[in-house]
Amino acid sequence: MTGALLRYRVMAYVVGVLLVALVCVGVPLKYLTPDGSTAQEIGEWITSNLGVLHGFLYMIFLVAAADLARRARFALGFTALILVLGTVPFLSFWAERMATGRVRAQSTTARRSDA
Repeated sequence: MTGALLRYRVMAYVVGVLLVALVCVGVPLKYLTPDGSTAQEIGEWITSNLGVLHGFLYMIFLVAAADLARRARFALGFTALILVLGTVPFLSFWAERMATGRVRAQSTTARRSDA
C-alpha cells in the first residue's frame, strides 16, 4: 500500500500547487490587470496552459485517490471528501494529510496486531 500512498501524495501535491497557482496567481492577473498589459498576458498564459495541465493531472489524481481508497478500504464518505477537497485550493493539502494519517494509523494498527 506504500506505493499507492506515494502515488496519491505526489499527485495531491502537484494538483494542489497547480490549483493554487491557477486560482491565486493566474486568474487575478488575467481579470484584474489592464487589458493588453504584460501581466494580463501572463495571466492568460497561466489560465490557459496551467488550467489544461491541472485538469489532465486532476484526472490522474482521481485514479490515484480511488486506488488508495480501495487498497486502504476507506469508507465511501471519506473517499468522497478526499476527492472533493482536491478541488479546493489549500484544502487539497489538508485532505492529503488526512488520508496519509489514516493510512499510517491503519498500518501501525496492522503491525501491532501482527506482533
